[in-house]
Amino acid sequence: MAEEIGELDITDELIAERRAEEPGQTPEDMTPWQRPITAFIDVLNLWAGRITCFLLIPLIIAMVFEVVSRKLFAVFTDYGYNELAISIGLGPTLWVYDTSRMLGGVLFMAAAGYALMRGVHIRADFLYRNWTPKTQATVDAALYLLLYFPAMLFFFWSALDFTMDAFGWKGWGQPLGIWERASDSTWAPVLGPARAAMPIGALLLFLQGFPELFRAFHQMGKEREAKFVKILPVYFIVLAVIFVSVFYPNATPIDDWWASLTSSAGIFDFSKPTIGLFMLAAMLFSIFVGFPISFTLIFLAFTFGSWGAGSALTFYLMTLQTNSVMLDDQLVAVPLFIFMGIMMEQAGLMERLFNAVQLMMSRTRGALYIAVLFVSMIFAAATGIVGASVTILGIMAAKTMNKSGYDVRLAAGTITAGGTLGILIPPSIMLIVMGPVLEVPVTDLFRAAIVPGILLAVLYMVYAIGRCMINPNLGPILPEDEQPETSPYYLLEVIGVMASIVVLTYLLGAGAAGTLAFIPLGGLILPILWLGFMFFVYSWTRKNKPGGFYFSDLWYEFFMGLVPPTVLIAFALGSILAGWATPAEAAACGAFGAIVLSFAYRKLTALGFYDAMIKTLEISVLIMFLVAASNFFGAVFSNLGTPKFLTELLLSMDLSTAAMLIFVMALVFLLGWPLEWVPIVLIIVPILVPLLVSLNVNLTWFAILVAVNLQTAWLSPPVALSAYFLKGVVPEWDLKDIYFGMMQFMVIQVIGLALIFMLPGFALWLPEWLSPAGAQPFLSYVGYGSN
Repeated sequence: MAEEIGELDITDELIAERRAEEPGQTPEDMTPWQRPITAFIDVLNLWAGRITCFLLIPLIIAMVFEVVSRKLFAVFTDYGYNELAISIGLGPTLWVYDTSRMLGGVLFMAAAGYALMRGVHIRADFLYRNWTPKTQATVDAALYLLLYFPAMLFFFWSALDFTMDAFGWKGWGQPLGIWERASDSTWAPVLGPARAAMPIGALLLFLQGFPELFRAFHQMGKEREAKFVKILPVYFIVLAVIFVSVFYPNATPIDDWWASLTSSAGIFDFSKPTIGLFMLAAMLFSIFVGFPISFTLIFLAFTFGSWGAGSALTFYLMTLQTNSVMLDDQLVAVPLFIFMGIMMEQAGLMERLFNAVQLMMSRTRGALYIAVLFVSMIFAAATGIVGASVTILGIMAAKTMNKSGYDVRLAAGTITAGGTLGILIPPSIMLIVMGPVLEVPVTDLFRAAIVPGILLAVLYMVYAIGRCMINPNLGPILPEDEQPETSPYYLLEVIGVMASIVVLTYLLGAGAAGTLAFIPLGGLILPILWLGFMFFVYSWTRKNKPGGFYFSDLWYEFFMGLVPPTVLIAFALGSILAGWATPAEAAACGAFGAIVLSFAYRKLTALGFYDAMIKTLEISVLIMFLVAASNFFGAVFSNLGTPKFLTELLLSMDLSTAAMLIFVMALVFLLGWPLEWVPIVLIIVPILVPLLVSLNVNLTWFAILVAVNLQTAWLSPPVALSAYFLKGVVPEWDLKDIYFGMMQFMVIQVIGLALIFMLPGFALWLPEWLSPAGAQPFLSYVGYGSN
């Protein structure tokens, strides 16, 4: 049986520096004057995070209310009760759209300082992790002074000015003007209160820089710290002078002096595209140094944008891009799907399902491989977080695999490969983020990812079972004491259960499509009646055992482990694919359903609920703040004209489109070793978009290629984090064996990537089949050129 799962932190796959000590806790040997400052700011940001995370509750309530109100209005109208529906306030709302996106924006922006305090802002630590603690601390301290404080100070002041404009601020002594309202909605709410989260978050980030700097001082040792402390007064004077010269250029002669010096010397006299190339090189260098990526991007965008386009335009782009991310209605789905996955994990549904599947297949060779891959598909659709999937699958399966004599390499490969499906199978967080980057509807990306996800899972399963057929010792039948007790008619049990689930699936789909509307609320009532009938038959056969036949205990476990999460995922994902709900609305309903499931399984506690909210906040800030920073970086980079320059340069190489795409895929694969998917999707992919558009590449197909490619990078030694997640929960497995196991499935992954590349119909057929126009023949799809 699977080992019981304890407390897991599923955020670590994107976090390189998570802090172990409690907020406000300071080392006793830290410099005395630094300790109270560190403790106070830590606690300030701690409470900012604790308060902000509760915004998830009204966010979920508002969006669920919108969906329910709209659906009930449609039902009442279908049966001629339109006036009654209107009289009780049912129907589409005016306020939920704006309320939800504002809450989503405040959620990540106001807690940005909390995320830094907790150590969850992502950094590429490929090189950083190999340095000594003193070297890490010295580099951190230098970069906080060089990059962080200027960037956050400029961010705060620009955001404050941008927010005050929303309140009608015209200057000291001037009367307030008209408050700015949203121009892209019918409700048109005032923007000032929500936009205020931008300067507040920037200020909390600026303040949190001091505890981070002081911790670096402490870690580097007193001798090095003394040198840094000596220059602090001079540093802050210089920073103040730069600040004044940038925002109040007439107050100092520095701006004129600098312009005169650079124009006469010609040192910085470069074209805008060339400045963009310098910016790109500086970005790659700075990222690999290991400083948190978001702050690096903000500083570089300020610096090179001011150099090439002027500070006024650069600051405008920063506030505009951050505000755009804060009000993006598609990105609201990110925290909601994350929360849904964490709540489902807390409900313990995956281990229950795994136990049932392994017992169901106990008389089959390679049963545990099948169980791992089956559960991984369900869990991938529930959370989309690779670290969580690999960790939980390892805990559930490894002990039983060892006891049953399974091959370690094949077992490790199955677990790590199955865990990576979360990056692709909807509702994938990566696809939600990639949609706005490529300007492709997230709904289309979800539809396009389903067939490739199933394809890869089938390839994994065929390989694992095929290996067991060739060499039965790789996956022996489970020992008799591990096999469940069943009736003499086990095959009839299997047929009965599977047929009942097929009928239930049909009823759920038909109900969602409205074909059961021949009775009021038929889409809800008939599936419930069928569930009741199934339970009656199960109970009756167990009591009476007609002819010795009955349904054994494992089917109850299988049903209770499979059906609730599957129904929840099917409704959330199905409503998106069918176009009945936006991704954010479906995510909110899924999050609410996960809460209900946790309550029904008696796993919902106040502490667990709060823990889920705070983990959701941390991961959301990690992703969303990087989205805002990379959008700012990308806007400056694009304004400099460098993407167009690079596109023309690559097109001049006179390569075929296929060769160019292979080159791009190789680049993404190589970058997938040292970098997580977040910076690749948000920084590298936007640079490639102009080239893709020039080559007339189908961006939906390209997005799936990138997703599968990055999934392959998760299985590619020596950097693949999946190996370390698995090693952490199964320490008795040698890392070399885990690597060999992963490499087997990496080859399968490459085969899957090649199939999707050569046959774009794997990604493009289903989106068109679900559209009103219908699908073309599968083999007629192409990824570039006319389609």
